[in-house]
Amino acid sequence: MNEHRRSPRKSAYVTIPVTNKMTGTVMGRIGNLSADGMLMVCDQQVVDGALFQLGFELVNGHGQPQMIDVGAQEMWQERANVPGQFWAGFHFIDISGSDLEAIESWLGNLSD
Repeated sequence: MNEHRRSPRKSAYVTIPVTNKMTGTVMGRIGNLSADGMLMVCDQQVVDGALFQLGFELVNGHGQPQMIDVGAQEMWQERANVPGQFWAGFHFIDISGSDLEAIESWLGNLSD
């Protein structure tokens, strides 16, 4: 399988809930993450191509929790193997420099 992503992704080995900032509800959890986007395991289907304001917490390069806020667009989705769950790919379309730095630091510190 060819890799067509701009940035490599790393799997999340801990549960990282993702909140829809507009509704205040948890949409799902991060499956994997890159500086450009993420795979999310969602508890319900996501509208194709929809735009979202999402938030999640990562441990930054100083070992402190940091809330990350991103604007993201749903790019694809499919049913997961677990009934009622969906895998959805999101591309980040808006992110602050400090949040991007925290993601890059987390990616660099994540061990396989």
